[in-house]
Amino acid sequence: MAGEADDVGGDPGDGGGVGGLPMRSVLILDWRISISVKKRKLIEQGFGWAKTVGRIRQVMVRGLKKVDQIFVLTMAAYNLTRMRTLGQIRLQAA
Repeated sequence: MAGEADDVGGDPGDGGGVGGLPMRSVLILDWRISISVKKRKLIEQGFGWAKTVGRIRQVMVRGLKKVDQIFVLTMAAYNLTRMRTLGQIRLQAA
């Protein structure tokens, strides 16, 4: 009776999953979450760069068209900066 209520992971013979899920499902979930975290970091890095270096935090123009133009130009500059960095990494690896 003491072992029945204390098990958080479900039955002892279910394969060791978490919350009643089989272990394989838990591993696939962990894998997907780790990919999501990496992709989110890449996306948020660009917006952080745009806010600090690209002056997107507080724009000095009025109108959606002008703000859109500044945003596109800033993100293009960020992509050029990334391409330069990625090119240097590729040269060092070769």
